[in-house]
Amino acid sequence: MTIKIHTPLTDEQILGLQIGDEVLLSGTIYTARDAAHKKLIETLKDGEEIPFEIQNSIIYYTGPTPARPQEIIGSAGPTTSGRMDAYTPKLLQQGLKGMIGKGERNREVIDAIMEHRAIYFVAIGGAGVLLANAIIKSEVIAWLELGTEALRKLELQDFPCIVAIDAFGRNIFDREEKE
Repeated sequence: MTIKIHTPLTDEQILGLQIGDEVLLSGTIYTARDAAHKKLIETLKDGEEIPFEIQNSIIYYTGPTPARPQEIIGSAGPTTSGRMDAYTPKLLQQGLKGMIGKGERNREVIDAIMEHRAIYFVAIGGAGVLLANAIIKSEVIAWLELGTEALRKLELQDFPCIVAIDAFGRNIFDREEKE
């Protein structure tokens, strides 16, 4: 069964999800990769406001390719999430509730997911063109100088993903969980 979720995320939605659940996400999310994550953390360290409402939000780890004429966005596949692990616990502490990427997360991130009742989704790597079809609006909101890694606000309609780590720390990449 596929579960439809509209952002912003709520604790009720998050606590109702389990690893392996197929989800169609709709609503507003944000994109950030390595360079944008570094800037987010620097902004927080400087005591400044980050450029979006992080409370109950989702960050998608993607750096979309430039859009062709008449397109909203180019290919927008997930990048390897582990590259953001150093930054993730701090962002979860600030109110981030969800992340979308690909691949495993480290123990510190899993513990922070449980502590802050968050969720980690995976999207299919190599399917960036297909995933872009679920993006109905895209707008750069900060750090244009980062190019494809600029911070973007996206509007989604039925973006397909799978729960990889749930709020209870169950992990789809854990061999024991698979069994």
